[in-house]
Amino acid sequence: MSNLIVLGTQWGDEGKGKIVDLLTDRADVIVRYQGGHNAGHTIVSNGEKFILHLIPSGILHPDKLCVIGNGVALDPQALVEERDMLTTRGVTVDKNLRISDACHLILPYHRAIDKESEKFRGTRRIGTTGRGIGPAYVDKMARIGIRLGDLANPALFREKLEQNLAETNYLLEKLYTTHGLDAETIYGQTMALADRILPFMDDTALTLHHAIRDKKTLLFEGAQGTLLDVDHGTYPFVTSSNSSAGGALTGTGVGPTAIDRVLGVTKAYTTRVGSGPFPTELINESGEYLREKGQEFGATTGRARRCGWFDAPAVRYACRINGISEIALTKIDVLDALPTLKIATGYEIHGKKVEEFPRRVELLEAARPIYESHPGWSQPTSGVRNYDALPDNAKRYIARIEELIEVPVTVLSTGVGREDTVLRQDPFAAR
Repeated sequence: MSNLIVLGTQWGDEGKGKIVDLLTDRADVIVRYQGGHNAGHTIVSNGEKFILHLIPSGILHPDKLCVIGNGVALDPQALVEERDMLTTRGVTVDKNLRISDACHLILPYHRAIDKESEKFRGTRRIGTTGRGIGPAYVDKMARIGIRLGDLANPALFREKLEQNLAETNYLLEKLYTTHGLDAETIYGQTMALADRILPFMDDTALTLHHAIRDKKTLLFEGAQGTLLDVDHGTYPFVTSSNSSAGGALTGTGVGPTAIDRVLGVTKAYTTRVGSGPFPTELINESGEYLREKGQEFGATTGRARRCGWFDAPAVRYACRINGISEIALTKIDVLDALPTLKIATGYEIHGKKVEEFPRRVELLEAARPIYESHPGWSQPTSGVRNYDALPDNAKRYIARIEELIEVPVTVLSTGVGREDTVLRQDPFAAR
């Protein structure tokens, strides 16, 4: 038995979906622990492309149990649409999916508040997807949230909905000067979806406890990335949940002693979507090359990702925050044609050399990267499945990353397919 957390070490979009899909063969239970349907995990299986937003990536393996933990903000409509998409394409979504009764629901008024409040911020916009995730987490912390279990009691759900909408409509109409929403309409729409969701409802914390007791292997799947963590990321340009390793515990009800290893997924360069500081961003031909070659467009929104060189202090910070034991390095093949590569080894901030990632956003905004250059390899790595077959300069680049982040690279992705992977060491293997 070995229980593993898989999470992103940058600003998301590191290729976690493929890594989880690859490792699912070695797991019994795959658990999603935070975030909402603003996250998109892209998987290519047998030449077919799947983009998942809520359901764990392990769903493509019918013999695995997939769990959506209490830390996930759940949009009922998005869940039903995703399940329908999967079943239409021949993927089984039945008793192999369990959803926590404590998941907080995203309802239409959350989306309305999300969009209007973002417009209201003006120059302080954070680049939200407008899908209602943030406002749903706000209600959770304000202790007025509506949870999946509430749908099993229609009278209680109606009462909570009417109370919440009275306050929300006041904000929409008086502050944002837009139309309010009708409680009866939302009630009817949501209850129409309830019959399709409630059969999956479960006390998932207990289910996971039993799996651990029975020596099952658990894989915890994070969404977004560490630098978007609401506590440890580039606040306020972050998501609304804990995308770091601690979120795997609070978002599932599993205790820390159950976790054996933490695998950080890291892109061989750096990207981010939305607003916020990005020290190594390339607003030039190199950045455009990375975007086009790496197909750096959001799986959920289609938005173009900002691209830049590898930021070693940022990833080293993520390794420390999460207690990362090893790294899966993705998209090394995107760098194949570049004659020279750069790695940020530190920053200059207000004339002072800084080696560690600054937590204060105003310092990060002022940071200028200190680079070291590395020769490219001008040879294809796409599809390579043996580490020794990599070009020497590619191996030197990887070795330098390991040295700078102080964590070994045990998994290397050389393409979008599940099989395009170099597995230097099994993350589930005992050490």
